[in-house]
Amino acid sequence: MQINKSIRNTVTMLAVVIVFFGLSSVDVYIQDQFYNFQTHKWIVDESLQPWKFIFYDGIKRGLLIVGAIFIIVYIYASLKNRLKSYQKGLLIVVLSSILVPSVVGGLKQTTNMPCPHAEIRYNGELPRTAVWECYTPQYAEKKQRACWPAGHASAGFALLSLYFLFHSRRNKILALSGAMVVGWSMGMYKMLVGDHFFSHTVITMMLAWLIILIIVKFINKISRYKQTEEASV
Repeated sequence: MQINKSIRNTVTMLAVVIVFFGLSSVDVYIQDQFYNFQTHKWIVDESLQPWKFIFYDGIKRGLLIVGAIFIIVYIYASLKNRLKSYQKGLLIVVLSSILVPSVVGGLKQTTNMPCPHAEIRYNGELPRTAVWECYTPQYAEKKQRACWPAGHASAGFALLSLYFLFHSRRNKILALSGAMVVGWSMGMYKMLVGDHFFSHTVITMMLAWLIILIIVKFINKISRYKQTEEASV
């Protein structure tokens, strides 16, 4: 994979997607399908079980356990000099599991974008806005919102880094497919309860991939530096 080219392409696509959803009504059309305008209820109640446990609490805990396992395996592989061909991939996965949710979570704290349930259209109190727009004075003093991009799904999309752990094309495809299923399951649940628009999850997915590519570029650079140092000794 040509990392620099992939990073440029991802940045370009991300910018196009942000502008497209900011100017279009696609998000609203999709979100309308999950909202009952007569009862003012979302298709799934946020407190409803077992869905809350499966797609929110449970999956978050599961991903934390998976992340901890990868950290332990990486430390073991490094100390015991085992799994040498997988060490770089393990480091990419570990860093991605930490940095992807952290970066996405930090970004959503600064954008002040409303969740669907906070918008006037869905019985909330805020108007629809694009990420590059500011609220008018009558809304500017209201509670700060943190709904763009989708933080919950970021942990699932961090698993896209598994692509760089495996060597065979088949396993890489399986890893990407599994990560997409996990990430989109988490994202769809938050859409069904009115916490996120479709674009929030799309943008989180693309941001996650961009962050992973940057991590790969950084790890590759360090790896090449070490090889050069070893060769010169």
